Amino acid sequence: MTDPTTVLEKIILDPPEAKIFSRLGFKKKTTQLSIAQQKQTRRQMEEAASLITLQGSFLRLALHENDGRTIHLAGDLIFDSEKLASFLHDCSQAVLMGATGGNAIMEAIREKTDAGDFQAAVVYDATASEMTDAALGWIMDYVNVQLRREGKKLLPRRFSAGYADFALANQKPICQRLQMDRIGVTVTASFILLPEKSVTAISGIPG
Repeated sequence: MTDPTTVLEKIILDPPEAKIFSRLGFKKKTTQLSIAQQKQTRRQMEEAASLITLQGSFLRLALHENDGRTIHLAGDLIFDSEKLASFLHDCSQAVLMGATGGNAIMEAIREKTDAGDFQAAVVYDATASEMTDAALGWIMDYVNVQLRREGKKLLPRRFSAGYADFALANQKPICQRLQMDRIGVTVTASFILLPEKSVTAISGIPG
């Protein structure tokens, strides 16, 4: 099975406030924020969210072979990773997915940093990171709605290039297959995604 790539030009999400506060290092039981600090941080989260344009894409592929080290997917896509092979060991299909928060938020982070407003820059950065990651969760939910008709479901977790022995270089073929250039994402020579708040991942469909 090789489905066409689905491009999602607009993903609407509220900022995951609890995760953003956690990324900022605030813990409910041990970190006390004044009411004024809480209001300021939430205002900056909303400012950041207004600058984030979440987009994404996903692709469902048959998994032809998994020998415990090398994974062969439809369309001659081959990954070499024992950890990924283990992750997908019960799967007959894989889903590639990617998301981006866009360029505007990165420009705003740079502007805040250049102006010396480091507190705002940090909140903007945390908000962009968490919202982009949440977009992958949104895509997984979207795919699961489709899979439900077939009595199937994605693995609850996802696996990204650069983790364990799954080389960061795999960002390039993943982005190509996901056609992420259509949502403004490019890959550098060192396999970093641009805009910076862009992510890719793989999940599997057991069975």
